[in-house]
Amino acid sequence: MLNSLRSSPRSHVLRLFCKSSGSEKERYKEAFARRMAMAGLKPHHRIALGVSGGPDSMALCVLTAGWKLDGLIGRDEGSKFIDGLLGIVVDHRLRVESAEEAMLVRERVSKMGIKCEIRSCDWSEGRPKQGHLQVAAREKRYEIFQGICIEQQIGVLLIAHHGDDQAELLILRLSRNSGVLGLAGMPFTSQLFPRRLHYPGGNSGTHGILMVRPLLEFGKDDMYEICQGANQPFVEDPTNQSKLFARNRIRMLLRSMPSCVFKSEIQMLISACRLTRSYIETACFKMIKATVTVMDQHGYVIIDLEKLEPSNVEDLCLSKFLSMILQFISQRHRPVRGGTMQLLLDYIRAVPCKTSLTVSGCYISPAPRSKGMKLLVSCSVDSPQSSTMRLSYTYPSCEQQPSFLREVDEIIMGAKLSSDQSVLDNSGVPFLRSKSSKAFLAEAKKLDLISETTLASILSLQSEEAKNFNTKAEVDIDHNSNYKMKSGNATNLEFHPGLSCHFMSRFLVTWELSKAFTEDKFGSRLDGSHLSTKDDGDHYWSFCNISQWKSLMIRHMVDSDWLYLAEVAERNTTKDHQHHLDHSVLELKQNELADQCTTYMRLSAQKALRALKFIPVSARKALPVLVDSHDLLVCAPSIGFKCCPNLLIYAIFKPRIPLGGGYASYPQSAHNWNTRPLVKLARNSSKDDEDAALFFIGVSMFDDARSGNSY
Repeated sequence: MLNSLRSSPRSHVLRLFCKSSGSEKERYKEAFARRMAMAGLKPHHRIALGVSGGPDSMALCVLTAGWKLDGLIGRDEGSKFIDGLLGIVVDHRLRVESAEEAMLVRERVSKMGIKCEIRSCDWSEGRPKQGHLQVAAREKRYEIFQGICIEQQIGVLLIAHHGDDQAELLILRLSRNSGVLGLAGMPFTSQLFPRRLHYPGGNSGTHGILMVRPLLEFGKDDMYEICQGANQPFVEDPTNQSKLFARNRIRMLLRSMPSCVFKSEIQMLISACRLTRSYIETACFKMIKATVTVMDQHGYVIIDLEKLEPSNVEDLCLSKFLSMILQFISQRHRPVRGGTMQLLLDYIRAVPCKTSLTVSGCYISPAPRSKGMKLLVSCSVDSPQSSTMRLSYTYPSCEQQPSFLREVDEIIMGAKLSSDQSVLDNSGVPFLRSKSSKAFLAEAKKLDLISETTLASILSLQSEEAKNFNTKAEVDIDHNSNYKMKSGNATNLEFHPGLSCHFMSRFLVTWELSKAFTEDKFGSRLDGSHLSTKDDGDHYWSFCNISQWKSLMIRHMVDSDWLYLAEVAERNTTKDHQHHLDHSVLELKQNELADQCTTYMRLSAQKALRALKFIPVSARKALPVLVDSHDLLVCAPSIGFKCCPNLLIYAIFKPRIPLGGGYASYPQSAHNWNTRPLVKLARNSSKDDEDAALFFIGVSMFDDARSGNSY
């Protein structure tokens, strides 16, 4: 299988002695246009650019502006800016001179014909500690990118990550003993899901901003050349030279590796990891489709172990499969790792499963009446991780999904249709059984992806950074740190009528009051005339106190709610038809309406209890309920209970991040396996020949992109 992905050595040798046709500038433009087409993007699409002012982002601006104009997208006659293009500069406010630099960057970007906005970070919770500075700044930056894209109705965000960034990430993750999925680096395209679901309307689409990295196949030197060719100045962030940060240290060490063979082999290694990750994720999506049932009304999933056959699934595939499901149910960002994952693998392979466990914010147990051949995975509100996943908030309701998000869905669909989605045979996929960085590198050497010299260099870089990692905890986010974004807790969140609430990032809930009652429920007015809807509603409200509700509280279901439903379901409607003669007509009417209210609640509670019988106890606890100021149950929308017909409430299971984490693609043509003969040739060549070989590796990549084998 590996050989089938490579061109013949002869074809590469012939190309080595060819002359490049066209200028470097045209080569970059053509390569960039092909990458944009692979992502499903066209010049008429509205696009945002993340701009820092450095050579990477300025090169991205140069290429994107040229691509837009070449696609006959004109400039706004009033503003002289290119239509459908917005640069976003984030002032992190971590240095005194940052505001001035941000304005300088905006000026330079504007001169290119790109409208540009500056947004500043708000560190109201305190500036992050030194060890968490870059992680916190990155989180703030992407939060701002997403916010502006939503404000400006832009569905696509371009980021200027390039090939050298991938190499840095490889070394960084090797030093953290990451697996092959992490070593594959950043995807070519992926989706950003805002912390807050701004547009609840519509059930189609994923509501995520499409993030594209069109420069992943370019190097840092290319960034400088593109800026130089366009006479485009740029700024260098002085913090990029600080050895306090892991990426900076690795970047400096990589620059000390002058051999183009080393750089080429690093990229080949990353490509091999991408191939593996692409295979694993494709296999996982197939397993999900065949074995997982999402109970989307109540927010849990059932895994069919007979269909899954977990003992016959590779560890990496099964680990990814389980991580996808757990992250979907809990809506936690961090995947399961290390010993916890091994425990989970052992558990799921012990078919039939007879015990239960809590892991990663989820409760896993045998499904009722399945004899241990099916697993139920539900959200565990009592787990230690529950405080990190309870992201609930309210916001104004929106009826429909905006057109720019529908456009994102269309772009993704087009990219999927144009890409090669064939599933590879696992016999040719590398690293499926590599469980450590040591085993990974050993297999890479065995496959001749890297030379002895490159292996020694990688081990040296890995060892150097591992020492720093053991003494400085600067990568993992401290969830107790001051800069953590605060969100409403899922417990007893105040909820006003007419608003929407995204409960625990899982359920979308909306409630309001209605006065529309029909005549057959309440008869006629006291004087014998017909009852108006308004009067009818006013009378009814006076007995169930709904008119006094300015807000309700939303929380998850607890045991006392079930007991309350059982109590209400057994109440009897007392009707005394032998009223005393001195009772007024109004009192009689009040009694009649009160009886109707009690009857409605009793029937609603009985219906809810019947529904509860079919919901596992573990899944009930994560259901949303509305309560009054005394914490008394008013409504449980997922099981059909409400205390009053005048209460209109809607609840749907709509996780912030969909099952599988949203759309992502991993172009495998970048310095692909077919470059291996060239690298072998360069290993034994002079310095001039090495440079020529590296250049034509790039040309080979562009040709692969042209052939459409990039996903």
